[in-house]
Amino acid sequence: MSKQPLSVVVTRRLPEVVEKRLTELFNVTLRDDDTPMTRSELGEAMKTADILVPTVTDEIDAALIGQAGDRLKLIANYGAGVDHIDVMTARQRGILVSNTPGVLTEDTADMTMALILAVTRRMSEGMAQMQSGDWQGWAPTALLGGRVSGRRLGILGMGRIGQAVARRAAAFGMQVHYHNRRRLRPEIEESLGATYWESLDQMVARMDVMSINCPHTPSTFHLMNARRLKLMKPDAVIVNTSRGEVIDENALTRMLRAGELQGAGLDVYEHGTAINPRLRELTNVVLLPHMGSATLEGRVEMGEKVIINIKTFEDGHRPPDQVVPSML
Repeated sequence: MSKQPLSVVVTRRLPEVVEKRLTELFNVTLRDDDTPMTRSELGEAMKTADILVPTVTDEIDAALIGQAGDRLKLIANYGAGVDHIDVMTARQRGILVSNTPGVLTEDTADMTMALILAVTRRMSEGMAQMQSGDWQGWAPTALLGGRVSGRRLGILGMGRIGQAVARRAAAFGMQVHYHNRRRLRPEIEESLGATYWESLDQMVARMDVMSINCPHTPSTFHLMNARRLKLMKPDAVIVNTSRGEVIDENALTRMLRAGELQGAGLDVYEHGTAINPRLRELTNVVLLPHMGSATLEGRVEMGEKVIINIKTFEDGHRPPDQVVPSML
């Protein structure tokens, strides 16, 4: 007698090729539109499904996990970050959590470099001139930005993405520096041409560009707080393609408005879509709608990782990308 296919609930629309493959392999409930599930819809899904496939827009806290039915055994997250899932509570309930690491590395690193260039070369100001029709022609002193070659880049978080940023920055002639929970092995450090700083404060005070590439955990919340932001040079810029909660957004906004920082490039925000309105008004800030990993190739590869995690679990093994609390 053949085994019943697993019941899988997907909380958001995914690329068509991913949805098609999921449908072929499992008993899947797909989302009809691309709006996030409400909390009550998430709760209902977790009561009936064997496997939930959420995204970063789904806040799966202890209370929701507490409502989960006995069937729910795997939360196969569509994304690398799992700060929206209470992994510890899930583990206590016997629910495994997996993610999709690695596939977003190159895309996010590309966007990090794009933001560094956009801010230092004042691209958004130039685009605004062209779109408004205000451009009066070339002038020797118009929209003067800064050359990235020779600048010191400080990378906060030297994981896969941080290292990919380091490789790109080196190709642009930047001097690469980094701070990380653990120092890289000497051969990796040497291959990247990166200088390690044990003291984050000392690194921040000396960098021309700061790139935030660490995950959001309790220990990284407001790691770039008001005191640390004040250490940055007034002609320095900061970019964030990681998690908004790592930077104190209000403190950053105040400093940018006061001219105490040259600029910022942000793809993520402390309060999700509720961006500080004063931040939107600034001309020295480039704001993107969390699109660092938004490539078709990346999204399809994320889906493939989700499918492998589910299929491996179905076959009686631990998902290859299982997340455990000690990793956080």
